[in-house]
Amino acid sequence: MARRLVQDGHEVHLLVREEHNPWRIEGIKEAVKIHRTDLEDGVSLRELCACIGPQWIFHLAAHGAYSFQTDLHHMIRTNVIGTVNLLQSCLETGFEAFVNTGSSSEYGFKNAPPAENEWLEPNSHYALTKAFATMFCRYTASSTGAHVTTLRLYSVYGPFEEPTRLIPTIITKGLGNQLPPLVQPQMARDFVYVDDVVEAYLAAATFSGKEPGAVYNVGTGRQTTIAQVVELARRVLNITAEPQWCSMGDRIWDTGTWVSDNRCIQEALGWNPGNTFEQGFVKTVRWMEQIAADEAMRLRYGISAPD
Repeated sequence: MARRLVQDGHEVHLLVREEHNPWRIEGIKEAVKIHRTDLEDGVSLRELCACIGPQWIFHLAAHGAYSFQTDLHHMIRTNVIGTVNLLQSCLETGFEAFVNTGSSSEYGFKNAPPAENEWLEPNSHYALTKAFATMFCRYTASSTGAHVTTLRLYSVYGPFEEPTRLIPTIITKGLGNQLPPLVQPQMARDFVYVDDVVEAYLAAATFSGKEPGAVYNVGTGRQTTIAQVVELARRVLNITAEPQWCSMGDRIWDTGTWVSDNRCIQEALGWNPGNTFEQGFVKTVRWMEQIAADEAMRLRYGISAPD
């Protein structure tokens, strides 16, 4: 997101934690303005927002989306208190658009693609806190008239993804002709390529949509099973290793049905995913092959040094 905004000529300010890991922004640090702050500190946040005067705010801070993030109180501080403080601070200065990041996890387990007005049944503390943030943003928009939108993201993948997640792990192992431990083959995701997600954020900032506080699902509308992911990886990377199914235990969010209903964002914002899963996967492979020459990135993703 930051790279795209810089590319488009925007003045970009990044709010980061004091203890943040800068690996994703190393290549653009000279092109952006970095502010170390804490979303829990409402007073300092109001002062910072008043100083910057942001017109487009993309709220991407979250905690609990990764399996190793299990601290409920940290989720509340980031996803709940952080969202409240950031939105209220920005309201005081006024803005053109505030785009909140929601999660498909808010829906819980569903047997069919859920529409945005589907009853929410969060099945984790993370999902519960994200659902609160979405409802807070929606209420704030309806009560103030501010342009606030929430994008409920499905399984975003592509360059700079957390190295421990499925797609970068499969590619990293695959580049060495191996496969990682795997869950049941019928588990499914709606994988959406990161560049397409960036387009959705820009569309949400540019167009106000049909209603204050609108919520949009951001996914391809097609689910891919883990078996299909592995089949594609073996073909693209010429992997001869055989998959060891069920060598990894199921996670609490694993399900055989996980797919978006993206009709609303298509109709309201004109957004459509530009990449199939195979196209996005191949682009991610090419990117990971390119970073093999960068020692820091290579070590982060666990890619062997090129011969």
